[in-house]
Amino acid sequence: MERISAFRGTQLRCKGWRQEALLRMLENVLENGENQKDLVVYAALGKAARNWEAYHAIVDTLLNIEEDETLVIQSGKPIGILKTHAFAPLVIMANCNIVGKWATSDHFYDLQEKGLIMWGGLTAAAWQYIGSQGVIQGTYEIFAAIAKKHFDDSLIGKFILTAGLGGMGGAQPLAGVMVGAAILVVEIDEARVDKRIADGYLQRKTEDIDEALRWIKEATAKGESVSVGLVGNAADIYPELVKRNITPDIVTDQTSAHDLLYGYIPADYSPEDVKRVRENNPIKLKQDAQSSIALEVAAMLTFKKRGAIVFDNGNNIRTQAYQYGVKNAFEIDIFTEAYLRPLFSRAIGPFRWVALTGESNDIKTIDNYILEHFKENNIATNWISLANKYVPFQGLPARIGWFGHGERTRLALAVNEMVRTGILSGPIAFSRDHLDAGAMTHPNIMTERMKDGSDTISDWPLLNAMLSCSSMADLTAIHSGGGGYSGYMTSAGITLVADGTPEADIRLKHALDNDTSLGVLRYADAGYEESLDEIEKKGIRHIQL
Repeated sequence: MERISAFRGTQLRCKGWRQEALLRMLENVLENGENQKDLVVYAALGKAARNWEAYHAIVDTLLNIEEDETLVIQSGKPIGILKTHAFAPLVIMANCNIVGKWATSDHFYDLQEKGLIMWGGLTAAAWQYIGSQGVIQGTYEIFAAIAKKHFDDSLIGKFILTAGLGGMGGAQPLAGVMVGAAILVVEIDEARVDKRIADGYLQRKTEDIDEALRWIKEATAKGESVSVGLVGNAADIYPELVKRNITPDIVTDQTSAHDLLYGYIPADYSPEDVKRVRENNPIKLKQDAQSSIALEVAAMLTFKKRGAIVFDNGNNIRTQAYQYGVKNAFEIDIFTEAYLRPLFSRAIGPFRWVALTGESNDIKTIDNYILEHFKENNIATNWISLANKYVPFQGLPARIGWFGHGERTRLALAVNEMVRTGILSGPIAFSRDHLDAGAMTHPNIMTERMKDGSDTISDWPLLNAMLSCSSMADLTAIHSGGGGYSGYMTSAGITLVADGTPEADIRLKHALDNDTSLGVLRYADAGYEESLDEIEKKGIRHIQL
């Protein structure tokens, strides 16, 4: 089968740029995906479509759908085309939403085996993944926040230990180098280590723990940054470092620990062993995976007791360890609450834009506009400067920047004007990570330990999705968990197309303003002072009881 890549240029295959944009975004997530053959974009099971028949039906629909019609997609399978109107979304989708009592891993796997459902990750099934850049930027911001809070604003000479070089974790080594640290990433799949080196995200590779530690020690002593990929299993390496009395400065993990059957590889297993045991004895595989996770998390807790800054990077590893018997697993902080909540309280989060023609100069033009017109946004301007130096484009050229309420709209409208006047070669698609202020409920990630105890209330992402539909978004998605996440998460995604038309101005203005307004209101409702301050400064209409 011929490999799928996103279409480039200004020629249209569809009946309009809105349809063409969504088709290119679908193609782009597969171009950037870790296992295109199985439609997997990242995280072992995060898919772009349920199966190849469904994929081709989606493509055929986008090629032929009219401006005033809406494609309905259920867990990666197109269901129907409905007559709506020219300002309605072109695509609405719901992925992996299971009724509470039945939202378990076993039930999900059963439904998946029957071909009735798929897990869409966050941005995979919503066709919003832009490659590793989004994860690099988020990881960089976490490391930078840790530096500011714990290390006098600098990680030069510091040792970061982590694991996982898959579709999400592969961003970690480059983020570590960008903050000036020496970072050791443990990965059992040697092919993934080789891929990250080939991509330019990882500098060195070894199978020898002593060699890896020597490289880290030399770099920290000299105050130099380095990224080292150690071929090994975190369940073996982390306890070994504890045994040797070696304590890194920062410890985390970004393996696919959320999924015990398709993600995390237990100690003494190879990737090939996992496939064999999954087919013959899935119960044993899950038990062995949880046992290994428990060993790894126990080591992380020891590092924390010894003074390391230890955090959960959102892959559910603490929950798996807790369920296996590590009852103090949640002494490890979640990154959102520990470092990012003040930003989310103001709806400042991961905003993204993609050059749909494939022209990288379009992104550079937008970069320069931001550097000139958003000088007050130090997070975004700092990242853009670093990204231009360190981060290669993957698939369609794209950029991410942390923008808040009003800023996203201002940027998008300026970009639409640039498309209209020919400054840019063609339309730009805007989206964001689902992990955004009003768009996610996950009581072990996004909404852990909310001030008012509203950790588990999933009304907010559902409201977000409905609001984005009524605000004329081009695509709206509602996702819930699957695999190891089971029912732990509900999230909403949004995509908008800046095609230079006056109609796009209307869509961009309403959808982006309302998206971030709801994010601010969500945290204001929970009692966060930053949100209340943002409401007063920005004039958001808040009903306070």
